[in-house]
Amino acid sequence: MLPGTAGAQIVSTQPVSSEPPPFEAPSATTSIGAPTHGLFADLLSDFRRLPSSETLTILSIGGATSLVGHQFDTRVTRTFSTSAQLGSVAGKGNMLGSLPAQLGTALATYALGKATDNAKVTALGSDLFRAQVVTQTMTQGLKLIAGRTRPDGTAYSFPSGHTSSAFATATVLQRHFGWKAGIPAYTMASWVAASRVQVKRHYLSDVAFGAALGIVAGRTVTIGRGDARSAVAPSVAPGGGGVSFTWVGKQ
Repeated sequence: MLPGTAGAQIVSTQPVSSEPPPFEAPSATTSIGAPTHGLFADLLSDFRRLPSSETLTILSIGGATSLVGHQFDTRVTRTFSTSAQLGSVAGKGNMLGSLPAQLGTALATYALGKATDNAKVTALGSDLFRAQVVTQTMTQGLKLIAGRTRPDGTAYSFPSGHTSSAFATATVLQRHFGWKAGIPAYTMASWVAASRVQVKRHYLSDVAFGAALGIVAGRTVTIGRGDARSAVAPSVAPGGGGVSFTWVGKQ
């Protein structure tokens, strides 16, 4: 500052552009908006999150249940396959648990969310779809490794793909809507599991571990939803089975 002056003003001699700055689209991970719920965008992250202590706990429960159930495989298959009451509804259970039905429901939910611009429905459809991809990747890989023969003599019995798909869907629904949706969803998944035993496509031990795989997949793609951890799997007993709920602890 020169003596006797109150201040100085610096004037830029650089030319000023009349063109607006280039537009930069905000990233899906920025705070400007919520992340987009794509069908494939989060799959890599899902598989990265898969190895965890919670996954190990649930698979350990499923493995132990499967080992116990293995002792009763033949007896339960004989009991279920000769049940007239179960046989009358088994066909619908097998159709409901099929991969086309599960994926179709997931894609329809996702499309509905997109069409109505409903972020919650879109997120649900995305989670349902990704849960199917994760669970079937694990299920089909284990089928090839185990190579177990089905009760009807065909190949690739262990673990049950129908069961893992149904339990993956049930877990996603429970994580989104709580136990008011989870209890009927898990009941339906258990019905699918029983149907697979009834038609001699799987043993009890197959559906027990399939349930664990589905739960792991459903929880992996919905990390951050729900406030408690629990494991749900078919329980076994001589001549039959049911559903067990195991508390794993708070998140």
